[in-house]
Amino acid sequence: MERRDFLKKAGLVTGGAAVAAVPLAAPAIAQSAPEVKWRLTSSFPKSLDTIFGAAEEMANALKVMTDGKFQIQSFPAGEIVPGPQALDAVSSDTVEACHTCSYYFVGKDPTFAIGTAIPFGLNARQQNAWLLEGGGQDLLNEFYAGYGVTSHPGGNTGVQMGGWFRTEITSLADLQGVKMRIAGLAGQVMAKLGVVPQQIPGGDIYPALEKGTIDASEWVGPYDDEKLGFYQVAKFYYYPGFWEAGPTLHFMFNKAKHDALPDSYKMALQAACAHANQITMAKYDVKNTAAIRSLVGKGVQLRPYPREILDAAYSASFQIYDELSASNEAWKKIYTPWKQFREESFQWFRVAEYTNDSYVYAMQAAAK
Repeated sequence: MERRDFLKKAGLVTGGAAVAAVPLAAPAIAQSAPEVKWRLTSSFPKSLDTIFGAAEEMANALKVMTDGKFQIQSFPAGEIVPGPQALDAVSSDTVEACHTCSYYFVGKDPTFAIGTAIPFGLNARQQNAWLLEGGGQDLLNEFYAGYGVTSHPGGNTGVQMGGWFRTEITSLADLQGVKMRIAGLAGQVMAKLGVVPQQIPGGDIYPALEKGTIDASEWVGPYDDEKLGFYQVAKFYYYPGFWEAGPTLHFMFNKAKHDALPDSYKMALQAACAHANQITMAKYDVKNTAAIRSLVGKGVQLRPYPREILDAAYSASFQIYDELSASNEAWKKIYTPWKQFREESFQWFRVAEYTNDSYVYAMQAAAK
């Protein structure tokens, strides 16, 4: 073979079809990227497109960013393990990932509650600020490492509603003996107010309310609550959900599996989680606006919690926090800087956010 013929076949001569026919080589990073397929168990039912959908949002973004090389398949609560067992499934490497609320696991350690929300805590913006720039996520992951997992924020619902009651609540006395489905440390707070807290997965709340097994339940807010049909079995809908001013969902990953990922995949995973964290809050802000109007139109009775209930709950909450700080070093290590952040953030938000919001909301309410 003559030299010019060889160069033509190799596509190295200039001009003509020879150059055009040469396929471009794939980038080295794409050639070397491994195929990774994980499973994720959610703590939420598939019917909730917002909260379960956050896991699908994350997985879709991750797939696109890695050209399909890193894929995560999401499974709803109960398909692999029940929702409350999501953390255990990741710790034991039954699955590589889960999407959950860390406060579901306060039975293991009350410190888990801080990762999601504790009563009278941070709103959604403040929670994101604390996690992402205030050192909160690093503190949480140091704690979670003891359970073999690491995590990224994975969505926020905004301040939640205060729950569905079969009968009207007009005073603190009306809470005595009420059986209420309520998660996290909020159950301990409400217990101090006379409530009998119950731990029930989201998918089991409706039948429990319908049968009278429980008298009340909190879940999320108008959109999700309407989808689950609570208005059909409990007419009184209270606000605010003072125990969840800005609850963060988390994606948790088996730490050994996560740490073994290439750095590019770790960054892609973090970016995909950040996408889900942002879009979930936006979805709730849009969907709740329409859903609350729909619920009222169906005869739901909106009620604010009486001030005496809020005051009693506030006192009980910080009593519990002080007790935990005295007895639980893991709690104290995270709660102490969290509380300082809360105090400083509240001071700033009162200056601009609160004054602006209070004024414009009052003007809107006055139809001006």
